[in-house]
Amino acid sequence: MKTRKLFNLLLTLTMVSALVGCACVKSVTVETPDSSTTQNQVTETKDDTKIESDVVQTDKKEAEPARLTGKINLIDLDDRDASVLRGIKICGLSAGSADDINGKEKSLDDVRCIFELNEWVEFYPDADADYYLRVWVLEHRDDQDYYNTCSFSDLMPGFAAYCDLHYPVDEDNPDEWYWGDFCLNPEEYQPGYYDFVFTYEGKAIGVLLTRFYNVEELSGRSGSELEALMHE
Repeated sequence: MKTRKLFNLLLTLTMVSALVGCACVKSVTVETPDSSTTQNQVTETKDDTKIESDVVQTDKKEAEPARLTGKINLIDLDDRDASVLRGIKICGLSAGSADDINGKEKSLDDVRCIFELNEWVEFYPDADADYYLRVWVLEHRDDQDYYNTCSFSDLMPGFAAYCDLHYPVDEDNPDEWYWGDFCLNPEEYQPGYYDFVFTYEGKAIGVLLTRFYNVEELSGRSGSELEALMHE
């Protein structure tokens, strides 16, 4: 009798333990996250990141293109005197005439600034006889402040040519004669924007933004068309 009661007690305890074990397993199964749900969440997060990245790239602004004005931007610093260049007339021998852009008065605000490759460019500055100026022709730079402190030489990046401006003392009418000239060889240089940097005693005093076109690209244009190109 005692043996049967003991057996029944053990059987009851065994059943209770089995029920408790099943309950624990069920609880664990319910709390385990679904793998497909997790994968969807990761995918959505990656898509959001991609969208944000696209927005950032779209917001980037391109640099402003160079704009011709025909104006010489004078550099006014304590260690140089920009007034040595009171004005200038620049002529080209391939396009334009004395009745339009080649006939401009000497100025700092309305100077011819478009030319062709292989065209001889002549300078008629309004400056005193003892001021020996030099014009450096360089590929256009966006950082114009570079010219304030750089040392000018034929090893400069973007260097194309230079032209010394000497007062024509041997001529009867010096105002009618050019002080210096140069041309850009189309076999060496490409059409595009260039800076005419005027220097005195080795330091920049003014910069004129110019544009060079292909050979004969300007030759058939009228004076009004050339003026329009100068102020594009």
